[in-house]
Amino acid sequence: MSQALPAKRLLSLDIFRGATVAAMILVNNPGDWGHIYPPLEHSVWNGCTPTDLIFPSFLFIVGVSIVYAMESKKETPANHTKMILSALRRALILIIISLVTQLIFHPGFEHLRFPGVLQRIGVVFFICSVLYIKTSQKTRDWLFGILLIGYYIMMCFVPVPGFGHANLEPETNIGAWVDRLVFTENHLWSQSRTWDPEGLLGTLPAIATGLFGIRVGSWLKGKQHDDGTKVSWLFIYGTAAAVAGLAWGLFFPINKALWTSSFVLYTGGLATMGLAFCYWLIDVQGYKRFSGIFIPFGINAITAYVLSGYIPHYLYKITFHTASGEKNIYQLAFEPYFSPVNASLAAAVALVMLLWVIMWVLYRKKIIIKV
Repeated sequence: MSQALPAKRLLSLDIFRGATVAAMILVNNPGDWGHIYPPLEHSVWNGCTPTDLIFPSFLFIVGVSIVYAMESKKETPANHTKMILSALRRALILIIISLVTQLIFHPGFEHLRFPGVLQRIGVVFFICSVLYIKTSQKTRDWLFGILLIGYYIMMCFVPVPGFGHANLEPETNIGAWVDRLVFTENHLWSQSRTWDPEGLLGTLPAIATGLFGIRVGSWLKGKQHDDGTKVSWLFIYGTAAAVAGLAWGLFFPINKALWTSSFVLYTGGLATMGLAFCYWLIDVQGYKRFSGIFIPFGINAITAYVLSGYIPHYLYKITFHTASGEKNIYQLAFEPYFSPVNASLAAAVALVMLLWVIMWVLYRKKIIIKV
């Protein structure tokens, strides 16, 4: 659905979202998966690379955005049912987009992956929306703690059927067992079939990431404090959360694939500081010189992300006959002119630039494509 661009938006939030989406597209679309700079790859297991920060930052932004989109409407109880149904519709559309995309790229239901990035975004958005509409901030704070501590207990103390003691290994942790039980191995991540990085149990702490964003969004949007106080406390809050995440990580390792509780605190803290800096620089100080680079992605974030899957898929299917055989665009435009790792990066950057042009056209026409 298309609609006109709203007159009033939080510019720093759009820019922070846009930068996150641009980074997401960059790391998801290297020209050659065999040649990638280490910071542009996910951690093999425990640990956190810059790439590991992207998805939690987006879910954090989902939480912040819920506050800005729903605060005024939720004050009227009569609106609640309509708001919840709208959130459910948007969540279902995200899930359907992901499943349909898979079927287009790889026809057949036999190995259709049920969990996924868009699925997790949809579920987190819907549950966090309901919690924001129907509960107080105090209740949400309690739920935040319960989710993180409860997940820690499940992962570290609940025995795994068929494997014995609780553990945090990829294939034998309780989350992987639940995913195989619920989805079966045929419908999990294609590179594993025994576990999934967007699995069912890991969605619980992912919801906590969304609640983290709601807490920050409520503070940022509140009128009780001046901008300087808001920014100062956001930096303090973010720093405290990141340090707490590092401390918890000493015995519940920071791990993106498991979305551990320490990962929630660490990435949420960094995202809070990132948004606070953007808010101070752009909305408080009024420094907007380079804002146009990221705003087009921020305005149509989901559209950009979905297109980033379709465009390279079909673009690299185009081949040209050369003296040395059939070659695709990547092999012709990038491989001959760069080292393998730089060719891979250049192709990813080129895709980001191509998508930026498309998003810029939509932005200039003041069009938002909403699910």
